[in-house]
Amino acid sequence: MSYLITGGAGYIGSHVVRALTGAGEQVVVLDDLSTGVAGRLPEEVPLVVGSTLDREVLDRTIAGHGITDVVHLAAKKQVGESVEIPLHYYRENVHGLQTLLEAMAAGGVGRFVFSSSAAVYGMPDVELVTEDTPCAPMNPYGETKLVGEWMARAAGKAHGISTACLRYFNVAGAATPELADTGVYNIVPMVFEKLTEGAAPRIFGDDYDTPDGTCIRDYIHIADLADAHVAAARKLAEPGPVRDLTLNIGRGEGVSVRELIELITEITGYTGVTPEVTPRRPGDPARVVAAADRITAELGWRARHDVRDMITSAWAGWQHHHPGTGRG
Repeated sequence: MSYLITGGAGYIGSHVVRALTGAGEQVVVLDDLSTGVAGRLPEEVPLVVGSTLDREVLDRTIAGHGITDVVHLAAKKQVGESVEIPLHYYRENVHGLQTLLEAMAAGGVGRFVFSSSAAVYGMPDVELVTEDTPCAPMNPYGETKLVGEWMARAAGKAHGISTACLRYFNVAGAATPELADTGVYNIVPMVFEKLTEGAAPRIFGDDYDTPDGTCIRDYIHIADLADAHVAAARKLAEPGPVRDLTLNIGRGEGVSVRELIELITEITGYTGVTPEVTPRRPGDPARVVAAADRITAELGWRARHDVRDMITSAWAGWQHHHPGTGRG
């Protein structure tokens, strides 16, 4: 088998590349390097610089490298930005996927792993979010991911492509420091940035109906997430009928924002810092925690790392990219 990983030079993509190559698979990366970094890739992995919007590049890559499987990670992913420029998100995330699926069908590619998101659920009012929880995305980013799932399944049925749509919950951590997330868009690096600037980390609302009043989320280590992609890809490659999988990737355990910040300050050594409580952000649900039993039943996968592992590895990565910021 030969895997094409779109967005493979990004934070998540580079971890998936390492997991697949570590499992002995042949990998080719397609990335436009708008946010990806070529240096994240192993030297032996070919990099095609290009976009999923470019059908000629896709056709040439699929044929030239004998691609049999695609793992599609390339996407725009900032919720706030998607509200400001929704048409750009639809073009990149939906039209880009359409072009990729057309190239796959024309090139006879038979298996497809799609990077989806818990954002497809919106604000579910349930203790645990199962794959059968109704989807009601609240922003263009989540909408594009849900449309992407629909499109992947429809193309799979029409063209005999086995598909796995993986709904990520809150991704954190790093397998190695150099692969750490260099963006400051998610809560862990956002807290790191505030602490190392000498500022108080922010809590957006402490009046939710939760034990400590702050939002509860399900966090998943990036190394576990990458392993889930390997497990999904191998499941699709098993003999049998065309498959159509939709799976949550989470730990099934919730951690509140206040608990997370307390653990971050302990691990980083920035103790004694009192978070600043600011008003709620519109659209933030009180609790979003995955039901993670289906992926175990389907793939035999389960998360191995806890939240302490995530923060410790993310902090090592932050220090690698921001020397001199340690205190503890």
